[in-house]
Amino acid sequence: MGNEMDTPQTLDEMAAALRSGQCSAAQLIDQALGRAQEHRHLNAFLSLDPEGAQQAAAKADEELASGHDRGPLHGVPVAIKDNICTQGMPTTCASQFLDNFAPPYDATAVQRLRDAGAVIIGKTNLDEFAMGSSNENSSYGPVLNPLDTSRVPGGSSGGSAAAVAAGIVPLSLGSDTGGSVRQPAALCGVVGVKPTYGRVSRNGLVAFGSSLDQIGPFATTVKGAAGVLQAIAGGDPMDATCPDQPMDNWAAECEKPVGPIRVGLPVEYTADLTDEARAALLGPLEAMDDVELVEVALPHTRFAIAAYYVLASAEASANLARFDGIRYGVRVAEPESDLQDVYVASRTAGFGPEVKRRIMLGTFALSAGYYEAYYGKAQQARAAIGSDFDKAFEQVDVIASLTSPTTAFELDARTQDPLEMYLSDIFTVPSSLAGLPAISVPAGADGKGLPWGIQVIAPHWEEGSMFQFATRIESHVASAGSLP
Repeated sequence: MGNEMDTPQTLDEMAAALRSGQCSAAQLIDQALGRAQEHRHLNAFLSLDPEGAQQAAAKADEELASGHDRGPLHGVPVAIKDNICTQGMPTTCASQFLDNFAPPYDATAVQRLRDAGAVIIGKTNLDEFAMGSSNENSSYGPVLNPLDTSRVPGGSSGGSAAAVAAGIVPLSLGSDTGGSVRQPAALCGVVGVKPTYGRVSRNGLVAFGSSLDQIGPFATTVKGAAGVLQAIAGGDPMDATCPDQPMDNWAAECEKPVGPIRVGLPVEYTADLTDEARAALLGPLEAMDDVELVEVALPHTRFAIAAYYVLASAEASANLARFDGIRYGVRVAEPESDLQDVYVASRTAGFGPEVKRRIMLGTFALSAGYYEAYYGKAQQARAAIGSDFDKAFEQVDVIASLTSPTTAFELDARTQDPLEMYLSDIFTVPSSLAGLPAISVPAGADGKGLPWGIQVIAPHWEEGSMFQFATRIESHVASAGSLP
């Protein structure tokens, strides 16, 4: 395959190289596994599957040689966040509770990737049960940002973002509940997508907040992310929240010329930005032709973080009740212990501090006498936030903001202040509450050379518009030479 500089890096490059005979799937997989070992100091992977990956690569090479082409993902290495079920491979959710758990089935998104010919090389690290914004809550240690190992990669899908940013794989899957794909994508300088709620099946995704969770891709390019979403999206009878909605060819949408477009800038998202952050957002947008920037109002944004942490924690409290030390997972109580002792001892040993914090918060919010005051009010705030977006989209085609208010912060900088950590997702949580599709695209660097991300939010089911404008940002930033 030649030296490292000649190695294909993006999905398009790998697909072309496989079909031209420049390389084989087996070579791509060996290279990806080798890079994973070279970068193991990043702690991006919790497990690798060299034998399974090499077998799948051999099959891909045989199929491609015989003319059986499954599409652009065929023979390409991918990584999967370790809260998405993979048959016979560990799915630990980065928790001691599931340390030895291997599911008996694939998540729908994973099966669709396999059907498209993608080759899974391993499972990536995350904040425990996807609860966190820095990947420092993993029971197996934090992930380090490949661009600066003294800093966090973002969370909760930090391992999947780092695996792409380090060049180990061109594509990976994460999950996004309140920003857990978009925020680490921004902090690691890659592309990350949260699709419309219901666009991708949640079957096989270990539940955190069921009304918010969505599986989404990371990639080195917008077109690559569009290609992955194309493969995993679509209705699923195993998920009642996943209807069979029409889909465009999103990778093709990325290549279409875009005419004049009205881009909304929420005043609530820009009011408190530093001058450097404001320039990172407005610089690319103001420099593009045929882009009309329109100030829009999302007045209920101020309730978003509070509403999110009530709703998501309440759902986590219910969803994590199944982890009881009885059916599967850790069980630490003595055989003569009564049932209550088994529950308490197993959950105390199995769950980390942040998971316990959210279970307690959610249980309190759902308890008698507090339900209406907290959970009920949070639902009202959520509805108001969704209404704000509906009104904004009457004026504009898409909405743009920074993905995160800061670039990657240092390890341990926010671990002692949960509120400061939660505010890392202040720009991503509102669109999650509204169920809207959103993407983070790299957009230049700060004074330390760390990447900013621009978030593009589109109306429900309009991923095509989102990908089109995100590609435009990507092209402008690349031509300006402002990537780190």
